[in-house]
Amino acid sequence: MNHPSTMPNGHAIVRVTAAVIVKDGTILIAQRGRSDRMAGLWEFPGGKVEAGETPQQCLRRELCEELAMNADIGRHLGTSRYHYDHMSIELIAYRAYWDGQPFRLITHQDFCWVTPKQLADYAFTPADLPFVQLLASGSISLF
Repeated sequence: MNHPSTMPNGHAIVRVTAAVIVKDGTILIAQRGRSDRMAGLWEFPGGKVEAGETPQQCLRRELCEELAMNADIGRHLGTSRYHYDHMSIELIAYRAYWDGQPFRLITHQDFCWVTPKQLADYAFTPADLPFVQLLASGSISLF
């Protein structure tokens, strides 16, 4: 199902993808742009699933649109839901494999490569926090 469903509170559930990209034992995180909702917070790159798109297709497209990055999408790491005041999202995380070619920021204001333990040092969007905690604790193996 690629269309939003509705929660009892009337919020549509929007399907969103997130990429956990690893390089030399570190994970890529990106800081939301100044004009974005939740500006300045950190996240795993990704975006909203469009109609007719699989989550994997979405993630490949979003990485290209947001970072000019080519990546192969690997295994599903987990799914969580978060209810914001303005909407509810289902966040679908995947391990992604960057091809090593240079990439650039298009919608984000910054990026960095951090170890799983360092993830806790950054202010993440609430929807990303379950994955931050799982990665920092080693509950999700990436290597």
